[in-house]
Amino acid sequence: MTAKRRVAVFDVDGTIFRSSLLVQVVDQLIRDGVFPEDAQATYARQLERWQNREGDYETYIDAVVKAFTQHIVGAHYSALADASKRVVAAQWKRTYVYPRTLIKQLKDRGYYLLAISHSPKTILDMFCPRLGFDKVYGLLYEIDGDEKFTGKIIEEQALDKAYLIRRAVDKESLMLTNSIGVGDTESDIKFLEIVAKPICFNPNAALYAHAKKEKWKVVVERKDVIYQL
Repeated sequence: MTAKRRVAVFDVDGTIFRSSLLVQVVDQLIRDGVFPEDAQATYARQLERWQNREGDYETYIDAVVKAFTQHIVGAHYSALADASKRVVAAQWKRTYVYPRTLIKQLKDRGYYLLAISHSPKTILDMFCPRLGFDKVYGLLYEIDGDEKFTGKIIEEQALDKAYLIRRAVDKESLMLTNSIGVGDTESDIKFLEIVAKPICFNPNAALYAHAKKEKWKVVVERKDVIYQL
C-alpha cells in the first residue's frame, strides 16, 4: 500500500505571484487585439478605487472576471493559450520571496504541492509547474466544437477551494495531517480552515481579522523584509 503524502496548498494570485495572472492575461488579450480596448472600462473604476484605497481588491478582481467572461466568448482557445505563454514567459519570476522559499523547502521535505486559483487553468498550467507544483486546480472554460469559448465555466464546484482540496486528498492519496495552506484574502478562509497549519500571507483586512481571531500565523513581506505578526 502506497504511503500517503503530506500536502501543502497555495493560493496563487497575490500569494505567490505578485499580481494576478488573470489580470495580466486580460491585459495581454487586449494588447493582442483579441479583447477590445474598451474591455478595460469594465474594471477601470474598481481598479482606480482599489489603487486609491477607497475600494477593496476583491471587488476589483470580480470586475476583471466579469470582463474576461464577457469578452472571451467567441475567442479561439489558441488566443488564450498564446496570451498565457507570453505572460508566463515574461513574468513567471515575479514572485514573493517567502512563498517561493517555502515551496522549495516543502518540496525538499517530500510534500505534495497543490496550487489552487480562480485564474484560468490554461495559464496556471504554464506558471505553476515552473515552481515545482505537483497539481494545479484552476477554472476551466467551456469550448465548442470549433474550439471557441462559450463563456461558461466547466464545473462550478471548482470555485470552492475547500472542495478541491478534499478531492485532491482522495484522488492523490494525500493526508491533511501536518498539511500546510497559504492564502491572502478572505476567499481563502474555507480552505485554510481544513489544513493543519494555515498561513496568512500579506492578508487583506478581512483575512487578517479572521486570522487574529483564530490565532493563525500571519506573515508579511514588505520590500526586502519578511516578518511575522
